[in-house]
Amino acid sequence: MRERKKQKTRWTIQEHAVRLFVQQGYEATTVEQIAEAAEISPSTFFRYFKTKEDVVIQDRYDDLMAEEIRNAPPGLPPLDVVRNAFLTTIAGVTEEETEQVLQRARLQFSVPALRMRALDVMQESIRHLAAPLAERLGRPADDFRCQAFVGACVGAMINALMAWAETAESTDDVSALITEALSVLTEGP
Repeated sequence: MRERKKQKTRWTIQEHAVRLFVQQGYEATTVEQIAEAAEISPSTFFRYFKTKEDVVIQDRYDDLMAEEIRNAPPGLPPLDVVRNAFLTTIAGVTEEETEQVLQRARLQFSVPALRMRALDVMQESIRHLAAPLAERLGRPADDFRCQAFVGACVGAMINALMAWAETAESTDDVSALITEALSVLTEGP
C-alpha cells in the first residue's frame, strides 16, 4: 500500500511537471511551480527526483523490462528476449500514460539539458537491462558482451522512439518502429 502511494505521488509530480513544461517551456518552469501544482513541498519533490531533469527522464520502464528479461521463456535467443521485453512493456502502457510518455520523449529530444541527462542515465539503464540477460546466459552481471548487445538494442529503441515522438501518437506505432529498428540488428540496413 505504501509503495503504491509513493508511486502515485511520483506520477502526480511527473504529470504536473510535464504539463507545465509543455505550457511554459522547460527552462521557464521552476521546481517550486511543479511542487505547488502537485500540492507538495519542494523538499518532497527532491525526495522523489534528484534534479529537475530527472522528473522527465526517470520512469518505471527499465524495471519492467528487466523483469520481462528475467521471466522470458528459457531457450529464447537474446534478441527475442530483449525485443519481447521492450514490446511487452510498451503494450502495458495505458492509454492515459501514452500521452505523457510521448510528451516526455518530445521534451527529452528537444531540450538540450534533458538530452544530456538522458545520455548520463543511458549507461545505467543498459547495465540494468544487461544484468538479467547475462544471468540468463550464465555470465557475470557486468558481462561486457551483454552490455554491448543491450546497448545496441537500446540504441535501436532510441531511434524508434525519436521517430515516434516526431510523427505518431499511439503505442502501436512505437511497437512497430521498435520491431523494425531491432530487425536491423539481424538483417542489416
